[in-house]
Amino acid sequence: MRNTPPRRERAVLVGTKEEHLLPDPAIDFPADVGCLWELAGLVETAGAEVVGTLVRRREKPDAAFFIGPGKVGELQDLLRDCRGDFVVFDDELTPVQNRNLELRLGKKVLDRTGIILDIFAARARTKEAKLQVAKAQLEYLLPRLAGEGLALSRLGGGIGARGPGETKLELDRRVIRRRIARINRHLKEVRANRELQRAPRKKRGWPLIALVGYTNAGKSTLFHLLTGAEVAIKDELFCTLDPTFRKLTLADQQEVLVIDTVGFIRRLPHLLVDSFRATLEETVHADLLLHVVNLGSPYIEQEFTAVNDLLRELGIEEKPRITVLNKRDLVSNEFTVARWERNYPDSVAVSALTGVGRERLLEKIREMLISRVRRGKFFLPYKYGQNLSIFHDKGRVLQEEYRTDGILLEAELPKIWFERVREFML
Repeated sequence: MRNTPPRRERAVLVGTKEEHLLPDPAIDFPADVGCLWELAGLVETAGAEVVGTLVRRREKPDAAFFIGPGKVGELQDLLRDCRGDFVVFDDELTPVQNRNLELRLGKKVLDRTGIILDIFAARARTKEAKLQVAKAQLEYLLPRLAGEGLALSRLGGGIGARGPGETKLELDRRVIRRRIARINRHLKEVRANRELQRAPRKKRGWPLIALVGYTNAGKSTLFHLLTGAEVAIKDELFCTLDPTFRKLTLADQQEVLVIDTVGFIRRLPHLLVDSFRATLEETVHADLLLHVVNLGSPYIEQEFTAVNDLLRELGIEEKPRITVLNKRDLVSNEFTVARWERNYPDSVAVSALTGVGRERLLEKIREMLISRVRRGKFFLPYKYGQNLSIFHDKGRVLQEEYRTDGILLEAELPKIWFERVREFML
């Protein structure tokens, strides 16, 4: 007998039309559903097939069903005609709306947060990532335990059913709160371990460079190009969940650490931002950000804005940054590439896949590390004497006085190094 692949689940998408998200002719959706370009990619990444779409005009959401009674009827007809297995809303549903829709439609209903959590559950590999995803899923599940309906029988299998609760749904609020508390304790240990791992890196004085960007912008491919590290590289959303460190030596023999991080997305659920705070802290501690932008995306501006919004939420929007315009091999018009380089400050166009622009990017990194000189007075206790080389090797010492308990310094340092020794500033 021939083995046939399992049938993919069939999804119907429901979105809200937003005038600023214009449809793209390259995407095989009806003209008025440009707002669903991202949700479709999420559903495909989860392993399902998009078979239908329904769009509502922006209006006040219905308290019971989110969409009005007429749209609920349209959705029932669409599910029947397309033979859809489940529905995914691009907006966040309340537990009541979710339960009412499942009872009315007789189908599984997920919202945007639910589908992203499902993808993260499928992608999690390390213990830390699994803990972070489990916490987010349990917090998402907690308010949805009340009442009856398909929401309480979801853990049997399929999309929306992966994750921490695949045992049985006798999980009640008390059990879930205990599990969340236990995960929080484990994550606290993870943060403590990260601080211990950060200490020797800080002692060596290596700058930390973090790759950030929209999911599937090519961060892991660029990480491999810069460091030669063998990391998972796939053309799919959220391929990377765990931070990966590698050392990079620049042309002037300066050694830096490069970190590949989880991809960002428009309206990333706060559950995930909070759960992955330990991972995102590595970005917070970075000295320089490489913001990777996908030149081949038809929604480049929306993706750029989404990353900026999350950087602002993390309080690091003002960090030194290079905008890496990746996938230039997908853009044949050089004038288009030049226009994007003009639009974004401190930008470099590269192709992480072919290696084009690598040397120019490395030179830009080197320039950023030695630019923006600042001047200040510092007191360096002898127990932190290993940091003295930073002042002599990376900057210019104007005054140096050895005292009984430490060293008094006045020095000029590039901004990125100035920030690393700020704790010793007078």
